[in-house]
Amino acid sequence: MTETALPDEAARAADLLKEHRESIDRLDAILVYTLGERFKHTQAVGRLKAVHDLPPSDPDREAAQIARLEDLAKRADLDPEFAKKFLAFVIQEVIKNHEAHQS
Repeated sequence: MTETALPDEAARAADLLKEHRESIDRLDAILVYTLGERFKHTQAVGRLKAVHDLPPSDPDREAAQIARLEDLAKRADLDPEFAKKFLAFVIQEVIKNHEAHQS
């Protein structure tokens, strides 16, 4: 005999699901706006590098950022490998933008 959820339990589960989804939607908005703000700063860095004929990538800075993000990920209980992949993707986009400023 299988147990089925009581109507009150199903309604509570639906409410909890709705709350979680609303939180996820808010966090997605925060991520998008945060990335937008980040890219405004990296665009400014790209322009500065172009004006001063600096290379579009900075391997030492990138390595330090990856290590810092890995530490933050561990403290935030986020898979550090996921965080490193995410930052690597962001860095690739930044470098492309920096290269575009130099051409």
